Amino acid sequence: MTARSLSKVHPAYRDDIADLTTRRPVPGPGLEQIDPFLFLNHHGPQTYPPHNGGLPFGPHPHRGFETVTFILTGNLAHHDTGGHESVIEAGGVQWMTAGSGLIHAEISPPSFKQAGGPLEILQLWVNLPGRLKMTEPAYTGLQENEIPHLAIAGGQGAVSLISGDFDGATGPIRSLTGVFMSIVRLAAQARVDLPAPADRAVLLYIVSGAISIGDSVVQQWHLVTMAEDGDSISITAETDAVLLFGHADPIGEPVVSHGPFVMNTREEIGEAIRDYQAGKFNGKGALAGVGA
Repeated sequence: MTARSLSKVHPAYRDDIADLTTRRPVPGPGLEQIDPFLFLNHHGPQTYPPHNGGLPFGPHPHRGFETVTFILTGNLAHHDTGGHESVIEAGGVQWMTAGSGLIHAEISPPSFKQAGGPLEILQLWVNLPGRLKMTEPAYTGLQENEIPHLAIAGGQGAVSLISGDFDGATGPIRSLTGVFMSIVRLAAQARVDLPAPADRAVLLYIVSGAISIGDSVVQQWHLVTMAEDGDSISITAETDAVLLFGHADPIGEPVVSHGPFVMNTREEIGEAIRDYQAGKFNGKGALAGVGA
């Protein structure tokens, strides 16, 4: 394998939501998207006190893309108008295909609001091509024990494989567009070469710790973009580190977004708004608190 060179380092900027500590590496200044990766929020790490209000993500609609939520610590209750409901614990992941449209809520379960505790969550938006934007909505919730954890770096690290193939294993999520997605954990001084085909867009975000790529040291809360001059990424962990690592084929289509809707044209955005207001996202029944 030939190592890709680092193109640029992008800091996540602070954008708290109510009392939820939030950092956003993309979109940000100088980085609108990494096609097809549209948006990444890093919530926490923080500790909620007992008798807290929990996460602020009550019922809201989506159309035209997918959301992938990684629960690093704490837990998350999900409910949507497709009839899906779950509580995902620490180490788990939920992958929701909004497709033609649904309404969902991502909130803290009553036990967390009562007792409090540590919380850290990543949420990623993955675009869908025009031919799939109106696909049927779907949802998969995975607990930690349903995710393969593959040893790397001579046992000094592990890849938690969400989707795609790695070292002879296949992730439990079958992505509609062939997205590879994982969480990588490395012990200090571990070195690893992660496959990253040159024609694929790479998502690499340092959740915690610090790594080096070539001669560059990249600290936590930074995202890196890579040149298309190789087929792997060579990483050395400067400290214990947690990384969000994925890659995908670029879609190469116009992106028109309006709040929770991501389509190809302004006309399609207008149609999404009208459909939502007409109750067409309600599926198996509107969620409590939804006015549609």
